[in-house]
Amino acid sequence: MERLSIDTIIAKILAEETFHAVSEEYSLTLKIDEYVPYLCGAVHDGHQFRKELWDNCLHSEYDRWYEEDPETKNMVNSHPIVISGLDSRFEYDLNRDPDNAVFDTAWGKQLWKRPLPDFEKTKSLQKHTNFYKVVHALISKLEKRFGICIVYDIHSYNWQRWDREVPTWNLGTSNIDNERFGESVESWRQMLESIKLPNDIKQTAKINDTFQGNGYFLKYITNNFENTLVLATEIAKVYCDEYKQIIYPEVVASVEQQLKILIPKHAEEFYRKFKA
Repeated sequence: MERLSIDTIIAKILAEETFHAVSEEYSLTLKIDEYVPYLCGAVHDGHQFRKELWDNCLHSEYDRWYEEDPETKNMVNSHPIVISGLDSRFEYDLNRDPDNAVFDTAWGKQLWKRPLPDFEKTKSLQKHTNFYKVVHALISKLEKRFGICIVYDIHSYNWQRWDREVPTWNLGTSNIDNERFGESVESWRQMLESIKLPNDIKQTAKINDTFQGNGYFLKYITNNFENTLVLATEIAKVYCDEYKQIIYPEVVASVEQQLKILIPKHAEEFYRKFKA
């Protein structure tokens, strides 16, 4: 993996080069092993938190981990194109628009002891801007090359905070063209429901049950590219103990191994159906 500037990463995309890169400021990773009409994103995988923010932050390291999406990059890292965030959403949230990406409060609790200085916000928001510059270049390239593109937008959620039964997988579709892409959404839901997990973990997959797909990553791509479908795909955190901060690697590995088969299968089905 190379450490590259945002401009160099974009130049490599425009030239259709294959590469593995971390951005110069260590805010994102992008790997492109091959140009294919689909990509995987893990925007909330990051856990880094700038040291100069530590003393001013009221949330603990565990509080931050609890609201992040650990292991989501590992679940899709075998695919040809993967983009992920490295920083915690508590510094800036890639799945929120720039005006709301730097929190004052987070999940009902004040985040900072003292209001965050403007120069700290600017530093964080520049990394948010850089991420979307890369996303824009990448989707532009894939749409130009293939005419159609699909994005698997991978997240996780804390299922134990709900006071009702919730699905293992949730697809958020309220901001996509369901008339055009509805069959592909249902096909993806069925594939997710077919996954078998260890430790007798129950497998269900529903649409708009816990989340509706209101994230900025999905909205940005959907609003800027008419031939790209973003599937906001949330797995309940059955792959860890939410309260003890323990990851179950056998569950993560099982998800990764099955998505390794199912994502290319679904992407190929989508491409055949919608290519020009």
